[in-house]
Amino acid sequence: MTTTKKISLSEDQLILALKAQDTNVMKALYDMYSAALFGVISRIVSHTEVAEDVLQETFLKIWNSADHYDATKGRLFTWMMNIARNLAIDKLRSKDFKNANKNQDIENNVDFIDSQKDTTFNADVIGLKDMVTALKPEFNKVLSMVYFKGYTHVEAAEELDLPLGTVKTRIRMAIMELRKHFN
Repeated sequence: MTTTKKISLSEDQLILALKAQDTNVMKALYDMYSAALFGVISRIVSHTEVAEDVLQETFLKIWNSADHYDATKGRLFTWMMNIARNLAIDKLRSKDFKNANKNQDIENNVDFIDSQKDTTFNADVIGLKDMVTALKPEFNKVLSMVYFKGYTHVEAAEELDLPLGTVKTRIRMAIMELRKHFN
């Protein structure tokens, strides 16, 4: 079994090596600062896997932004900590992260899905088909094809001889109109 020796350099040595793009400095930076940076990131991003990804992004940004470090504005550790903190906050605010949190793991919902399997959806019961029929004809036709007849957006676009973007826009606008009935 091989034990790896941790590299430890002074801050000045780290800065010089980092600005010179010396690949060995990344191992030293990781050995010296990864635990502290991960601690800051994981306090902001509670998901361990996401925090690990942000830590990796942090070291990439440190490597790619080494030229921007200015020793007169603060210590190297403070600069790296700010990069880690900002990337963690950016991740939290990102659309992908927010959408991923809206989705639920299947393992947590198996019982719920099993209990719902006998439930059938009948659009007529809530009057949805009547509401769709009352929409503008171009909205009605697109919604009927996609939601009631099972067409994909591409198939509906081809059938109606419309650009795909137009079909998607009409669907979105129709859904916005339908929401008014439920809010």
